[in-house]
Amino acid sequence: MTDHAADANQHEHVIIIGAGAAGLTAGIYTARANLSPVIIAGLQPGGQMTITTDVENYPGFAQVIQGPWLMTEMQAQAENVGARVIYDLVTSLDTSERPFTVTFDSGKVMTADTIILATGAQARWLGLESEAAFNGRGVSACATCDGFFYKERDVAVIGGGNTAVEEALYLANICRSVTLVHRRDTLRAEQIMQDRLLKKENITVEWNRSVAEVIGDESGVTGLRLASTIGEAEKDIPVHGMFVAIGHDPATKAFSGAVALDDEGYIIAEAGGTRTSVDGVFAAGDCVDKIYRQAVTAAGMGCMAALDAERWLGEQE
Repeated sequence: MTDHAADANQHEHVIIIGAGAAGLTAGIYTARANLSPVIIAGLQPGGQMTITTDVENYPGFAQVIQGPWLMTEMQAQAENVGARVIYDLVTSLDTSERPFTVTFDSGKVMTADTIILATGAQARWLGLESEAAFNGRGVSACATCDGFFYKERDVAVIGGGNTAVEEALYLANICRSVTLVHRRDTLRAEQIMQDRLLKKENITVEWNRSVAEVIGDESGVTGLRLASTIGEAEKDIPVHGMFVAIGHDPATKAFSGAVALDDEGYIIAEAGGTRTSVDGVFAAGDCVDKIYRQAVTAAGMGCMAALDAERWLGEQE
């Protein structure tokens, strides 16, 4: 991998911020449109896929593939068709005038005719040492990604909002049993979702409980130790998997004030498209999408953003 050092105030047609599935796909499409894009790789080149081991749902691969391998291939593909990758962190973006100005952690400054934001999001974790130790070996933050590996097994979902209830309902169709662990005695999810959850025979709820420890051995997770939030004794429950569903944080702090964000920090884009509140700035992937959050949908949006940016640049000329 080559790190193409940026000269002071280097100007580019397209700067893509983020090197996950969305950013790299945008890189492939803009490079093939002869726009010679620069992709800023940031802290986690490859995005969330680099912390995902077995990937079974990315189209085109009959056998299970590894997330990090897929992202390495995607980056090599982008570079092979003409994208350049820079390993630096964006600290601020100025969209008040064109060309747009991007400032980096290293002190470098670049300008661009158009920007594609593809910085992704990170799942919130409980912050337990045992949780980190079993990440990818029974601990996950994505039921649609990993639920199938727990077919006819027992799992737990941690959380009490819409996401947690959706994940529990999804897993209930695959797993033998689902235990929802919630630190309060009422759920925050919409009432209709709660009603569906409580009607499911293979879902039980552990009210007023939080995870004190993830228990496991060489085979992976074998159970959870649940603390009480109302002073009752700890209890252990046997499960093979734990799905943490307490929300995501989009990586958009550097863009505050540069483009419109919603109250959760996600970039606001036009419905069904990638245009942001700023003409000439586009957004794709998990920094925009809080509903689907899949590698394949991120890649699809990356393609859309590249086509939108290419069309926009053509209109400017």
